[in-house]
Amino acid sequence: MRPLTEDETRQVFEKLHKYLGKAIKSLVDRTDDPFCFRLQRNRVFYVREDVMRRATNVARDKLVALGTCIGRFTHSGKFHLTIGALDILAQYAKYKVWVKPSAEMQFLYGNHVLKAGLGRITENTPGYTGVVVLSMSDVPLGFGVTAKSTAECRTADPNGIVVFHQADVGEYLRAEDDL
Repeated sequence: MRPLTEDETRQVFEKLHKYLGKAIKSLVDRTDDPFCFRLQRNRVFYVREDVMRRATNVARDKLVALGTCIGRFTHSGKFHLTIGALDILAQYAKYKVWVKPSAEMQFLYGNHVLKAGLGRITENTPGYTGVVVLSMSDVPLGFGVTAKSTAECRTADPNGIVVFHQADVGEYLRAEDDL
């Protein structure tokens, strides 16, 4: 467990900025408990500082996880958000998409969100930006990247892709060995 380097921090914040916008500041500068980012075996954890200090008593090879795993670095050095970041993204997300009940299972099986399954979308959502996908009852299902802006969604084909799938809560079952 070690602090992120400057380059790693930049990559993590750039990826989080796609989804959170300026709310990323409230992620780090919290008034209740200070939080920090730590790296353990190519996984990035979002952890309270007091828990992180206590974890220094545990040997590195014995420490499995610490806090919330928000993503990982690939072998090529790129940062990918994982489904563990969903709670944080849903809390601070700038843009959100709600899917109809008939399209929830399609998304949870790893498919993209189509226009026919779109329930609502945050006003003025630009194209190719990060969004959190929610059910109509405001339960976070996953996150993705918009394929079209809000204005383009209104005139899109019903079978056209609106949100590209990135991660969903169904991954806990599909890829439980990797998480």
